[in-house]
Amino acid sequence: MTGPIPDARNAVSRARAEAAEFKYKYGYEMPCDVLAKRMANLAQVYTQRVRFASLSHLTRHDLLTICSLQAYMRPLGVATTMISLDPELGPQLYKSDPAGYYAGYKATATGPKTQEATNFLEKKLKDREYAEGSWEEVVELGISAMSSVLSVDFKKNELEIGIVGGPREGGAEGTEGGFRALTEEEIDERLQSIAEKD
Repeated sequence: MTGPIPDARNAVSRARAEAAEFKYKYGYEMPCDVLAKRMANLAQVYTQRVRFASLSHLTRHDLLTICSLQAYMRPLGVATTMISLDPELGPQLYKSDPAGYYAGYKATATGPKTQEATNFLEKKLKDREYAEGSWEEVVELGISAMSSVLSVDFKKNELEIGIVGGPREGGAEGTEGGFRALTEEEIDERLQSIAEKD
């Protein structure tokens, strides 16, 4: 998420509640595209304004209710990026913005230099369905994109990287079914690999 921290906390809390309610109601995990659509719909509702042709027929209580609803419905100023590993569709990546727009992507960026990062990724992934190679090469592509756009050589403690569907932590056999953050040692290995390629 990018945006004010209180808004991000509110959005995360709402997304967790929506996902939990979906699982309780339907008995399986909420797909990423469904959650993205739901969060975008909620964000879009916040952009609406209550309009009345005449306020003369409203009671004081009605006016106070409308004012509190408008205060409650302040748009959250966060762009949300959601990732998942769908059992049928494979890796999924969706992004929604405060205006209620959402879309699926092969690769995306969010923040002050979104356009530059998106251009970098488009050049690297042109005419491809997805980033080819192992999880290590995909992580290195992401680090290279940020490094190129920000003109910074990162150190291992300056990055936080999460992966979905990668290897298990500690070198255990098999594939991780969910999200996990890379350790500083794993990040350092990727940074060294990038340095050796240059």
